[in-house]
Amino acid sequence: MQLSARMQKTSNPAALRALREPNKMRLGAPKKQWVIRPPDDRSAQLAKSLKVSPLLAQVLINRGITDVDAGSVFLRPKLTELIEPGKMPGIEAAVPRIKKAIRDKEKIFVYGDYDVDGITGVAILWQVLTLLGAQVDYYIPHRIDEGYGLNAEAVQQLAKAGSKLLITVDCGITDFDSALLAEQLGLELIVTDHHSPDTRLPKAVAIVHPALEDAYPNQDSSGAMVAFKLAWAIANEFNVGTKLGPRLREFMINATSLAAMGTVADVVNLCGENRVLTSYGLKALPECELPGIQALIETAGLTGQGLDSFDIGFKLAPMLNAAGRMGHARLAVELLTSDSELQSMKIAEYLKEQNKQRQQCERKIFKQACEMVTRLGLNHPDQKSIVLASENWHGGVLGIVASRIVEKFYRPTIMLCIENATARGSGRSIPGFCLLSAIRDCSRHLTKFGGHKMAAGITIEAAKIERFTAEFEAHTKQNLHEDDIVSKLNIDALSPLREFRLETVRELSLLSPFGAGNPRPIFATKGVRLASPPRKVGARGDHLQLAITDDTASIRCIGFRFGKLEKKLLEHEFFNVAYQPQINTYNGNSNVEFVLSDIRFE
Repeated sequence: MQLSARMQKTSNPAALRALREPNKMRLGAPKKQWVIRPPDDRSAQLAKSLKVSPLLAQVLINRGITDVDAGSVFLRPKLTELIEPGKMPGIEAAVPRIKKAIRDKEKIFVYGDYDVDGITGVAILWQVLTLLGAQVDYYIPHRIDEGYGLNAEAVQQLAKAGSKLLITVDCGITDFDSALLAEQLGLELIVTDHHSPDTRLPKAVAIVHPALEDAYPNQDSSGAMVAFKLAWAIANEFNVGTKLGPRLREFMINATSLAAMGTVADVVNLCGENRVLTSYGLKALPECELPGIQALIETAGLTGQGLDSFDIGFKLAPMLNAAGRMGHARLAVELLTSDSELQSMKIAEYLKEQNKQRQQCERKIFKQACEMVTRLGLNHPDQKSIVLASENWHGGVLGIVASRIVEKFYRPTIMLCIENATARGSGRSIPGFCLLSAIRDCSRHLTKFGGHKMAAGITIEAAKIERFTAEFEAHTKQNLHEDDIVSKLNIDALSPLREFRLETVRELSLLSPFGAGNPRPIFATKGVRLASPPRKVGARGDHLQLAITDDTASIRCIGFRFGKLEKKLLEHEFFNVAYQPQINTYNGNSNVEFVLSDIRFE
């Protein structure tokens, strides 16, 4: 991608990031309905009390933060606000069993999911157990060969290997048969998970899960957060005195960075405790003493300074995920637990190449999937869901492709890869539609399933795909209305351009880290006009630079994938814009610049 020299040399890449961020408007995507939050009378008083701009106060109110105390906590998160580990449901039963295993030198296996959430959680628990002298190893199932969850073959293998205690990470809450098998084989089980539990629970010595008690404050904990809390509780159990010793304290600081990566990568709600952990973990990431983390940062081309949730979600996490998507995720755990700088760099470079292959594979499948949607008429307004299956797709990238299909067609989507009469796949949803409930409603056709409201995985016999598809579509038709499948652009405030002074836009960065539940704020201004002619930029001329004015101020804008609107902008005197304000620094000078989310013509 070739942009103008000014855009290429900017020291703040925030504007360039918008090209790949999923919440940005794409030309060719479904037209988005603007949902503009009305001004709130409480914003002036909240702004005065917090000593911030009314614009920032309005965004806080939009996020449900209306009082001074909550606002202070949100804008300045502190580690002391983390929920004590002992309050996590199930930890009280898990810690004594783990302590016994460490004391008696029992063989422990940490069994984790193959995504970043599971990988980082496994790395956290393996490291604390190793630090405390445990006989511990880890096991990651192969995404294609074994699939998601605790599988019977692995349980048998680990029992034969002499394991006495098995601790799951980011999986296990619905693996009833495998849990029963573990008991029969004399393998005691501790489940740590955050996926939605069923009405019954697996047989286990302990189940560590935030949703087991309705009163637990952080129901949206990631799998890595659950593992972090268990590791914290174990460290406390072996600590002498009221404060952690130097080695355990250093470990816990490193663990915040690992848990932050898992939390961001799993797209959990970045509010409350998740925000606190992610905020601190991001700050600690550049100084993290784990060689694997430093190798990952360097290989991704990041300086290590000023890392944010975008860097995790779109640069670091995809490299870690590439191990499980294109090969075996065990390699990613090796990276995060390695104490060798040379070995870490070798693994990181390999994962970078794997990620490039993943991107190529993803683009190919996405193109084929889009053609199938059109050919089968699944983009018809009456169609409420999309289920696609093929024998030629790589199962490791189907979740990513499903996300892109949802972005393009705005329908709950399930992508399946068929192999040997069995199909495995991943689904993604739209806001307001619980994908897991829909799948559960059609589960009589499935061999296995599990997940969340927004993402899930299924296994199904190929012969049953057609019946499942029909039933899934019937469920979506009953639970989705016409307005539900219209993509929304949520706008925090309608503002004149003069509101976006340099200090105000800098202040908006206090809202970070951004992610699910706390998106980057989007603002809109109506009735603007061109202050200078628009100019196409980029290798293919598909991006647009322009300057706009509303007579209160003039501001430069960059519109990624907006190149086709150049002529239309010249034909209209006035138009409306939605945007994300950013700071652009060039040659030592900083100015406010807008990254356009949408342009509307009256």
